[in-house]
Amino acid sequence: MTPLLAARGVRKSFGGVEVLHGVDLDAAAGSIVALLGENGAGKSTLVKILAGDYTPDAGEIAIGGERYSQLTPISARAAGVRMIHQEFQDAPTLTVAENISLGRLPSRSGLVRWREVRERAETVLAQMGVTLSPSAPVGKLRVGERQVVEIARALSDEARVLILDEPTAALSQQEVDRLFAFLRRLRDQGTAIIYITHRLDEVHAISDRVQVLRDGSVAAEGKTEDFDRARLVEAMIGRAAAALSRPPAPTWPLGETPALELSAASAEPAFRNVTLAVRPGEIVALYGKLGAGSAEVAETVFGLRKLTSGTLAVGGKPGTARGPAASISRGVGFVPADRKREAILPVRPVAENVAASSWRRLAKLGWLISRRSEAAAYKRWHDALSIRSRNDPLQPIITLSGGNQQKVVLARWLERGSPLLVMIEPTRGVDVGARAELYASMRELASDGVAMLISTSDYEEVVQVADRALVMARGDVVVELAGDEITTSRLLTEAGG
Repeated sequence: MTPLLAARGVRKSFGGVEVLHGVDLDAAAGSIVALLGENGAGKSTLVKILAGDYTPDAGEIAIGGERYSQLTPISARAAGVRMIHQEFQDAPTLTVAENISLGRLPSRSGLVRWREVRERAETVLAQMGVTLSPSAPVGKLRVGERQVVEIARALSDEARVLILDEPTAALSQQEVDRLFAFLRRLRDQGTAIIYITHRLDEVHAISDRVQVLRDGSVAAEGKTEDFDRARLVEAMIGRAAAALSRPPAPTWPLGETPALELSAASAEPAFRNVTLAVRPGEIVALYGKLGAGSAEVAETVFGLRKLTSGTLAVGGKPGTARGPAASISRGVGFVPADRKREAILPVRPVAENVAASSWRRLAKLGWLISRRSEAAAYKRWHDALSIRSRNDPLQPIITLSGGNQQKVVLARWLERGSPLLVMIEPTRGVDVGARAELYASMRELASDGVAMLISTSDYEEVVQVADRALVMARGDVVVELAGDEITTSRLLTEAGG
């Protein structure tokens, strides 16, 4: 069967370094191909070439039998290629309905037909089973809700080839199920779908075929049914990987005074009556689906939300956080879910991003910050966190893969010496190998006495890194688990409420 999209011998270099080494990729009409690989393997570069964002150095692309030496965003769109990027491509000041019709607002005689804009949004959201107001400003939506709008925009545009880059990273399980049902309907209608994911449980749930990239080359490809989890991981990282397992129990003593205490804490309507403690040397996870309240608890600890009742204490000292600046001064570090909007300084060097929270300490004469001191801060953590980069302190952080950007954000708070780290979806968009490195780093930090509170919707993450886990549903803590009680089946069962 002739594929609807066929890429042959695609090569691409950046700064004299080749990142794609003659890659082939087929996507047949009526099929879903899972494209896998670690961060830096070349997945994003390949699909950006298919979407016309990058120009290949060599190779050929055929869509519907028509051949192209290169594509532009306009020619790719005309050929029926639609891409949903991992990083949001929305307009935050516009409404949900306006974003869904972004770039193709219906008009007559130069006037926008606003009723049709709204009806288009209502139709596609209803098809996806999503309850979002078409008039809601996108900038005020949560990460998962913004991702839904991105998907709705692409699906409303009659794509022949649909490329999705980590579309479920911030979605609840219910939203994932709805998306998968819609993707299956699109597949059955003849759409070719290329699906990038780091969540290996999704591969067998949604794809027909698998292609794995490693270091810019095809490491494995074939029918999904021919690949189990172990074989996929081995193809991605080039070696056999251990099965999902619990971390060993801490062998180090935990601090007596809790680094964080919440007592009957509420921030209505997001969460109610949450009581927890995190001691130095301990990793505690808040697990729940999108909207369960776990992310909102983490935001409250960092001062992004105010308590409506209850108490909060950091380092044994009670007091409601008056904002992020006050929380940072109390020793709280924060890693948000949306690193692009809320964490990194995109056009600035990696060294500056690491040093940002420590400028006062690094400054000479109270105000002078040298590039040498910033570079030293970056190099302290480059090897410790296995940051994959050119090891150049002046390299712009935006040129790093998503997982390595996340490591730089983590290094920022380690450089500051924050005794309490609060993280929301800490490995969102991070590949299997990098996750293992991050988890190992987090356990090592815990052994040094750092306390960590993690809010995550990734049950595998909770199993692999947490000493204790509080499961949340609809704003309430439904159960607290410890040690070997933390299993994927128990987490998924309890999260159902």
